[in-house]
Amino acid sequence: MPYVNIKVTDEGVTVEQKAQLIKGVTDLLYDVLGKDPNLTFVVIDEVPLTDWGVGGLNVAEFRAKHTAQD
Repeated sequence: MPYVNIKVTDEGVTVEQKAQLIKGVTDLLYDVLGKDPNLTFVVIDEVPLTDWGVGGLNVAEFRAKHTAQD
């Protein structure tokens, strides 16, 4: 039984957007792995920008650094 955990930053993701994420993951599991959509669990966690990071920087710092470089 597939279980997928999606993490999104807490930047105003709507219920409709979450539903589309769930649909997309479910379709992917069906198309790629042949898994029954009724037996697929998709969990979406909203995380603060400062709670996780990329390359040693939290997301807010990472975005600020890369925006300044562009």
